[in-house]
Amino acid sequence: MKKVILSVFAVPFILAPAVMLAQSVASKGATYITDEEVKTVNALPGVDRTIRVVDIGPENFSVGIIHRGITGVPGRGAAPAGAAAGAARGAAPAGAAAGAGRGAAAAAEPCGEQSTAPVTGGTPGAIAHDQQTEGYLIVSGSGTLVTGGKIVNGRRSPPDGEVTKILNGPSCSGTTVGDVVKKLVKTGDIIIIPAGVPHGWSEILEHVDYLSFRPSARVLEAGYVNPALKK
Repeated sequence: MKKVILSVFAVPFILAPAVMLAQSVASKGATYITDEEVKTVNALPGVDRTIRVVDIGPENFSVGIIHRGITGVPGRGAAPAGAAAGAARGAAPAGAAAGAGRGAAAAAEPCGEQSTAPVTGGTPGAIAHDQQTEGYLIVSGSGTLVTGGKIVNGRRSPPDGEVTKILNGPSCSGTTVGDVVKKLVKTGDIIIIPAGVPHGWSEILEHVDYLSFRPSARVLEAGYVNPALKK
């Protein structure tokens, strides 16, 4: 009987941390992002635009909208051909510091496998995030998504740039080669890309727009709201 009584009293203490955690998350309330807000941000210059980064308790959660045009054509408002490699793909969201995009720094730290031999047969413009998992929901268009392999002759993202803080965390950009998967994705498809997996696009015939969902173990800074939504 004594053991039963002790067990009954022990249950609340065992459950308390989980209850407190649930209350902590719930107390922050829900975040609503309207269709109009998504379209407003998607109409901005650039490629990868964060909409919001939200503190959800145990982690931060980022939502963004990404627009990619025809393969090889700079994104909306991006630098013309011949600009720094990766600048079009990683154009900073509105309000981010100038030159903070992926690959913008001429002396960026090398990453991935370094090779002096010409890289052939790879997919340029790929990226791998150190800690950031991504989920994609294709909302319009289609294209070939390339995942896997390894980054060759890559360059690291600037550690102090706003893009690194609010977009996808520390990353390595370059050409992905090796054992890759090429998959044609279309409107309605969902893709989950774990941290560390290189990914990029090829064979976009018209465009592809997709929502990105980035659950972050405090890698991305909570509280960011795209400046276009503050007007």
